[in-house]
Amino acid sequence: MVADLSRDSARFSPAQCPRLVVKVGSALLVDPEGAIRSRWLGTLVKDIAEAHKAGQQVAIVSSGAIALGARRLKLPKGGRASLEDAQAAAATGQIALSQVWADLLAAHGVIAAQILVTLDDLEDRRRYLNASATLDRLLTLGVVPVINENDSVATAEIRFGDNDRLAARVAQAAGAQGVVLLSDVDGLYTANPGHDPGAMLIPRVERIDGRIMAMADGRTASGMGSGGMVSKLEAARIANSAGAALAIATGKHDHALQRYLDSGHGTVFLPEKRAGARKAWLAGRLRIAGAVHVDAGAAAALGKGKSLLAAGATEIRGSFERGDVIDVIDPDGKTIARGLAEYDHADAARIVGKRSSALEQILGYAPRAAIIHRDHMVLL
Repeated sequence: MVADLSRDSARFSPAQCPRLVVKVGSALLVDPEGAIRSRWLGTLVKDIAEAHKAGQQVAIVSSGAIALGARRLKLPKGGRASLEDAQAAAATGQIALSQVWADLLAAHGVIAAQILVTLDDLEDRRRYLNASATLDRLLTLGVVPVINENDSVATAEIRFGDNDRLAARVAQAAGAQGVVLLSDVDGLYTANPGHDPGAMLIPRVERIDGRIMAMADGRTASGMGSGGMVSKLEAARIANSAGAALAIATGKHDHALQRYLDSGHGTVFLPEKRAGARKAWLAGRLRIAGAVHVDAGAAAALGKGKSLLAAGATEIRGSFERGDVIDVIDPDGKTIARGLAEYDHADAARIVGKRSSALEQILGYAPRAAIIHRDHMVLL
């Protein structure tokens, strides 16, 4: 069955997508010498301004700060030779990058705002809600937020690692209906098109399963960015869990956004049933404190909307406290759910496989209803 490309790309038009997140990759924004591709960027900004004029609220997730700053500081390896170089390059490049976006948008009468976030800003529930409120207010006021990871303070342990997943989390926080990842690739293929001439573009993905994940290639075409196809599929999972469609499209041509809307050439990942706000936030979490392995019976019960009881658990992994986010792993090693732990890891390990009637004697206190309650859990 041939996918209806025009219908799929229309999902991201002002008429069908009141709030849109557009992610622009480093290789598109910055040339190999580390200079901003101003003429190309001007055509994209015109697309965004036209969408804005048509009533669409647009947020931009922009890469390029490290590449731009490395050129200005004359740092080797594009500013990625060390963490310190990357942080210095980001601090130097971000101010220039933001100014370019602000000037280009202002030329069309559009006000820009800058938001720099860290992983913790969207992983901590309270800070996530604050970021969500800020995004909502800016977009409601007709401002175009330009968002990037705060690479000047991020470390390997506390970072998104790529702006694909950041864009999906921003869409979730902003309540966007669509995400367009403009990249140096034009979509998901059945195999790496650089190595397999018979590889075919997949125009539509209705469910991200093992077969789809197997098609991903972790490498980038340019070598400049940090995300490959794996990160884009992970971004699609996050966006889809929040009820947003996500498209991967090439940005190599002028007017990249409008070109995608007109041609439909790319891959669209369609959302399934939209989860509640709290559960969507859980599904999109990137930092997980631990895991609980379960038997087949418990896995089946979770699929029917049940809580995870101690009797269905087989093993506890990691060091976590009550309230931390943990994954649920089925007998095949697949992550099937994610939720807030009702016990710390030590007590959870003591009650693995035990019936509810035995828990009070084992723990020495009145037990909680479940290791993870269904109200604080989302299926993946």
